[in-house]
Amino acid sequence: MAEVETTKPFRVLTLDGGGAKGFYTLGALKEVEVLVECRLCEKFDLIYGTSTGAIIAALLGLGKSADEIESLYRLRVVSVMGEVLPSKKTAALEKLAKEVFGELRFDVLKTDIGIVGTRWEDDRPIIFKTNPGQAFTGESSFEPGFGCTIADAVVGSCSAYPFFKQKFVTTGRGDKIEVRDGGFVANNPTLYAIADATGSLGHASQNVRVVSVGVGEYPAPKLPAMSIRKWFSKWPTVKFAQRVLEINTQSMDELRRVLFPEVRTVRINTKYTQPEMATDMLEADMNKLSKLWSRGRDSAREQEAQLKEYLL
Repeated sequence: MAEVETTKPFRVLTLDGGGAKGFYTLGALKEVEVLVECRLCEKFDLIYGTSTGAIIAALLGLGKSADEIESLYRLRVVSVMGEVLPSKKTAALEKLAKEVFGELRFDVLKTDIGIVGTRWEDDRPIIFKTNPGQAFTGESSFEPGFGCTIADAVVGSCSAYPFFKQKFVTTGRGDKIEVRDGGFVANNPTLYAIADATGSLGHASQNVRVVSVGVGEYPAPKLPAMSIRKWFSKWPTVKFAQRVLEINTQSMDELRRVLFPEVRTVRINTKYTQPEMATDMLEADMNKLSKLWSRGRDSAREQEAQLKEYLL
């Protein structure tokens, strides 16, 4: 792909996975939105999201504000994470996605989007995209989001084993693909987004500006026995899966630094060590989640000078 000849910054927003910890992401995005004084779909040329970041990315792409998305999370996402059994958690997520996105498809999005999932049957990423220019191969046959609905793509990106059951999406040509959580391939999707920006879309790396928003890092909760939910949270397989996603997040950021050191990136993802900040992706305590939202705003404020440089 030939390099795009422009000096105009190409602005990229990337959003990590992390379940209910997405409240931290929304706090940071609220601060960014206040700074730029517009909807984020108007400021960013490309938005990538994984898992909870995929929900937020899709809603931003539809023109929703950070406040509107936070209200949705308060009303509905907490109830999804509060379900214990994977079957019930999956049913709640499916219902939420259907009510929020309906049958909308990727051609209605107001900016370019990438939603990261894992194609389970052959251990590869699947990225639902909006723009033929984002295709590295097969541009002539490109179909936005593979012809899938936004709801299906988002649910697939969020379907983390063992928390959720598997998700089958149906493409425009009628193929069924098993999609699992995008966190298994890129819980931090920044590397994929930069590859789109500098590779398929052809922007000079010196012109790309990236705002990468995580969900924060927290001590693991120490829960006494034993309600069913608390037992489930302590189940070794669940704790191992959460650790895998956290390691994936950090390794992807290290790769981004090594492979694209010239791409100017601000990373919002503060680490907390205080015992009272202990939480995980299954958090359903609204008081704790409100605290995460406030910490997200604080973290974004700490990066205000760099955000102004990249976005204003």
